[in-house]
Amino acid sequence: MNAALAGMATLPAWQPAYVGLGSNLDGPREQVLRALAALALLPRSSLVLRSPLYRTVPLTTGDTQPPFVNAVAGLLTQLTPEELLAELRRVERELGRAPSRERWAARRIDLDLLVHGGETRVTETLTLPHPGIAERDFVLYPLADIAPDLEVPGLGRVAALRARVANRGMEQL
Repeated sequence: MNAALAGMATLPAWQPAYVGLGSNLDGPREQVLRALAALALLPRSSLVLRSPLYRTVPLTTGDTQPPFVNAVAGLLTQLTPEELLAELRRVERELGRAPSRERWAARRIDLDLLVHGGETRVTETLTLPHPGIAERDFVLYPLADIAPDLEVPGLGRVAALRARVANRGMEQL
C-alpha cells in the first residue's frame, strides 16, 4: 500500500438522505427555494434531487394558519444522521427560524430529516425514519415524485405508502 494512502483516514460511505422542507410564513415559496439552495451547500453532501413545490393545507384541522409550501430534497451525504440533523438545524437558524420548536405552529422554515440510508433509530433528538412519514400527504407526494421506489425502513416503498394517503387538497405549484 502506498505510504501516503496508508495515513489517510477512510471517508464514510455516501448515503442517500431525504429532507422534507416546509414554510407558511414570510413568502413560503421563496423560503423553501432559499432552503433548497442552502442544502446544495452542505458539507460532504450533494443535492441530487428536488421535488416540485406543493401548496398544502396545515396538518391540524380547523387551523387558521396560512397554507404551507412543501417539497422534498434528495441528498447524497457522508454525514452521519446526527451530523446531518445538526446541519439542518443550522440552516433553519440561518434562514431565520425562531428557536421555539412548537409543534404544528406556523413557521418560516422547517427542515425534517425523513430517511437516512437504511437507518432506523430512536434517540432523544432523532427518530429515523421520521415519525408520521407514512401518514403525511405533504411528505409522501413530493417524495414519490423523486423516489417512488425508495424503501422506507420498516414501512415499505414510498409509492405504496403514497397510494394509501389521501390528498388533502395539495396543489403542485
